[in-house]
Amino acid sequence: MQASHNDSAVFDDPNLVSVAGLVPVMGLAQRAGLHDLVAERLSVAGPAGAKAGDKVMALVAGMVAGADSIEDMDLLRHGGMDRLFTGVRAPTTLGTHLRAYTFGHVRQLDVVASRVLAALARCSPLLGGADQVAYLDIDDTIRQTHGYKKQGVGYGYSGVKGLNAVIATVSTPTAAPAIAGTRLRRGNVNSAKGASRLVADALMAAKDAGATGMITVRADSAYYNHDVIAAARRGGAQFSVTARMDKAVTRAITTISDDAWVAIKYPNAIWDAEQQCWISDAEVAEVPFTAFTSRRTSEHVTGRLIVRRVKRLNHITAKDGQGELFTVWRHHAVFTDTALTMLAAEASHRGHAIIENVIAELKAGPLAHMPSGVFDANAAWTVLAAIAFNLTRAAGTLASAFHAKATTATIRAQLINVPARIARSARRLRLHLPVRWPWEHAWIALHAACRPPSTATT
Repeated sequence: MQASHNDSAVFDDPNLVSVAGLVPVMGLAQRAGLHDLVAERLSVAGPAGAKAGDKVMALVAGMVAGADSIEDMDLLRHGGMDRLFTGVRAPTTLGTHLRAYTFGHVRQLDVVASRVLAALARCSPLLGGADQVAYLDIDDTIRQTHGYKKQGVGYGYSGVKGLNAVIATVSTPTAAPAIAGTRLRRGNVNSAKGASRLVADALMAAKDAGATGMITVRADSAYYNHDVIAAARRGGAQFSVTARMDKAVTRAITTISDDAWVAIKYPNAIWDAEQQCWISDAEVAEVPFTAFTSRRTSEHVTGRLIVRRVKRLNHITAKDGQGELFTVWRHHAVFTDTALTMLAAEASHRGHAIIENVIAELKAGPLAHMPSGVFDANAAWTVLAAIAFNLTRAAGTLASAFHAKATTATIRAQLINVPARIARSARRLRLHLPVRWPWEHAWIALHAACRPPSTATT
């Protein structure tokens, strides 16, 4: 394939748009009640809060289309976008709106996000099978920032200066994860701070979205504390949390007899961060365990430890050619109260890694930057990023089986960022999209599922 040099270019067509996929996706947002929920529940005082529904819809639309900063929202004002959408605002207006938010407004937006998630689950197969089994995963990440003017920045556990975002996702064995809750926190905060409240809120949001079956809360060792596990139990969920290797856990592991270990081989090798290598086999055993015994008796939590051990080769003897003669074991323990068998519980907990994909997608999209110097504006931006993520994920489930589990970047490239020319016929707008578009059938399925019944076929 070679470029033709016999061409010229001029930006002069007012009827072209580059993001025709926003038409069905924002139609889905309207069906989910995003505009009305914002108008009803979000009460930002002053001129910056006027027409909040329009401004939030514009921010979410920009994020769905790939905007990762306030300036990128100008994407919504090119070509014939004003013929397809009403209520589009300039980036400066949207930035002023975000900077008017307080902590209370961000919490109001959290409520909107949970209601929209529930509505999307009713409008689409977003969380198929959640009435049987669902998983609520929680983890946090540092969003790196630059400069000295952003409120709340600090050096976190990773040594990176930025803001800390904690994310809770809900998924099922057959459905890709959606975001059930978010919190933006200061950069130097402890990972578990406020996590119990987020778990409680996310469980309520997941149940409203149809997760009426058994829910398991999964987390890593940063969330191994009484408050998080108690919040899971109060919410009617089971838990599966990586246990820190404290004295009580170590003592319990030493009671496991040598003949209790069961060898397992992973179908796909997993990365061992400590040894910086891939491992494909391990041994697993379990032992009854009561956690948090330093607290009063009523707050003790009884469950079991699912312990995985892998060989850690002594590199000195290995260099001497002695191989595994003096190998030792390194242990990983999971504290859980699930009724799964030992091997099934161990495999289920490894599924917690799915939340890393969600965090990576957010950082490759709306959370590529924290766009404002005002902390509450960035907190609101984080909640809107979650709404945009769920909206994109729901659109994918309506388009095709492939897009139901595709990444947001793939959905954006194949279904959202589609060029189109606007024409008018019989008093109705018609979109002319590229002939032989590889994902034409998926786009048409999405459009058909999201448009009002009276709308003509595109």
